[in-house]
Amino acid sequence: MLATWMALASSMAAVAATAPASASGTEPAVETVFTRARLVSIHQERGGRVYVRLKLLPRAKLPFTTQTFRVLDQAHLDGISEGSWVKFTTRSIDGENTLTSIHVVEECRRFQACD
Repeated sequence: MLATWMALASSMAAVAATAPASASGTEPAVETVFTRARLVSIHQERGGRVYVRLKLLPRAKLPFTTQTFRVLDQAHLDGISEGSWVKFTTRSIDGENTLTSIHVVEECRRFQACD
């Protein structure tokens, strides 16, 4: 039994040693994942919060879906008009889906490979 625990511990240590580290060296690096979508609309609420609606491209067997994301910095949307194809990243901030980056890309044509 002790031999099993020792083998398990050494294999876990080997996996931890091969995981990439972040710049601080304490956490593993996280790869940034961009999602493709079409910008449907931009709207501002009374409190000054800005939101965008994005129509996400289908993945696997999921159909098209439209989601709303909060925009913390309106500068992200400079030069991006409604109907544009974009790549973006998000994360949850204060319990809301929040846009962290966005940029215009070419349209992903049907039955064509997209990056």
